[in-house]
Formats: sequence, C-alpha cells, structure tokens
Amino acid sequence: MAGPDPYRIRSFVPDFDAISAEIAARSRALAARSMIWAGSAYGPGARERIDILLPPNLRSGAPIHIFVHGGYWRSGDKADYTCVAAPVLAAGGIAAIVEYDLMPGTRLPVLVDQVRRATAWLAARAPALGADPARLTVSGHSAGAHLASYLAATGPEDGVAPETPVAGLLLLSGIYDLSGIPGSFLKDEARMTVSEARAWSPLTAHQHAGPGRIIAHGAEETAPFHDQAQRLHKLLGRSGRGARLMVQPGLNHMNVVLDLADPERPLGQALADLVATARVVKGSA
Repeated sequence: MAGPDPYRIRSFVPDFDAISAEIAARSRALAARSMIWAGSAYGPGARERIDILLPPNLRSGAPIHIFVHGGYWRSGDKADYTCVAAPVLAAGGIAAIVEYDLMPGTRLPVLVDQVRRATAWLAARAPALGADPARLTVSGHSAGAHLASYLAATGPEDGVAPETPVAGLLLLSGIYDLSGIPGSFLKDEARMTVSEARAWSPLTAHQHAGPGRIIAHGAEETAPFHDQAQRLHKLLGRSGRGARLMVQPGLNHMNVVLDLADPERPLGQALADLVATARVVKGSA
C-alpha cells in the first residue's frame, strides 16, 4: 500500500491517545454516577457480556438502545465506551453497551452472530426492564458500525437473516467495504482473509427495510470512511430504504465518539432524537 495506510488512524490523529483516554475517563465518570448492571451474560462465552444503564426516573415503556464499540474487530472494551450512554439516558432511555469476541482468535461471522444474539437477548428482556422492545435502537462506531449494520442486513454467505426488529440504526464512521482490510496494517492483527472480507462487506449485502438509518462520519476522517459512507447512503437510497447522511465538520475518527457521547453536540443530539422517536413499523422487512 503506497503512502500512509488510511486505516491506521494513529497516523492521522496526533492526539489519538489523549482522545482515547478522555473517552475512557468520561465512561468511568458516567458509570460511577449511574445505576448500572455490569457484565450481564447474553451467552456462554467469556466476552458475551452486556452492561445495562438505567435512566433516572425510568418510565414504563421506555426506549432501549444498544451501542457496539469499535477497535477494528481486534480490540476494545465495553467499559471504555459507557459514555455513549449519556444521550440515551438524557432521552429517558435504557442504554446497553455490548461486548463481543475479538479477531484473530474469532472469525467475523461469529462477531456478527454475537451482536445479533445480544440484541435478541436484550429485546426479550426489555419488558422486564421496563422498556418497549418496539423502541429498540442500535448504534456503533467504526467496526462496531459494521457489526451493527448486520442487524438490518444479510450477507451473501449469511446463514441466517437477522430476526430481531430494530427501530433505528446510527452507524458512525463505519467500514462498509472490507476489501482494503486484508492488505492493511491489520493483516497481522485481525488476519481477515480476502474471502471473509468479500462475504461480510455491507455494500454487497442485502439491506432490509424497516429501521431508519443515520450514516455519520467526521469531515476530517480519511478517504475510505468518506467514500464508503457515501456509497452506503446511495445504496440505501436506490433500494428505497432511505438514510440520513451526517458529515460533521472538524471531527476525526476518534473525537466523533466524544461528539456522540455529548447530548449537547450534533451527533449526541441525533442519537437522543433517534432513541426518543424511533419505533418498529409492523410488517416491514
């Protein structure tokens, strides 16, 4: 690959570590002042866990929202992303931060399945939590946006279609064409194969009707994130699925998470609005 690898975010974000530290610090602070059930098991695996945060003054029939963290499928910890729950709680929603296994020890179809199972697990328990499963929404960042997209999509080699209806998706700085990953700096860290990338690229998947989608990224991100967001937006438009495209000035692949986690910032406001208003439309598929 000639020139800087556009997927190596450290090469383009000088304050990468400082932003990561701030995200984690905000997450610890929010967890400390919130009612949180940490580490609920949605499956038997050691990392098949989900953290659930309840809003103050929870009302019956509340919305419920899942966040899927990034890390290029090979790193990340849900506890470092608790801060994304802030706009959800501000909207009166229940927030759930999902964990999943990591590559290269686990292959990509397993990660997709884990996010789907976590979503089904949470939807089944929503009434007991005081939430309305018809008001279930999902967001994800980077690789998490890729995984979240398969809650409303079926890959060409997908064994099953997603079964749990979701009311809306906010896909932030996602990777929707995986063809560049096997030859990127991740070749030894994720060990994604060419065939795996071909089978699990959302741009070649069947996109289901139903959930409204917000496709967002920072204006300061590298070319693949601009290009792929635009391509997915156009694909959904051509298929009649529809989506809103948000390109946020001054934001890069890292500080977009801080924007998403702030109810007073545009991405945080978009998340809060999605949580407050989205509802599953019966009969959509």
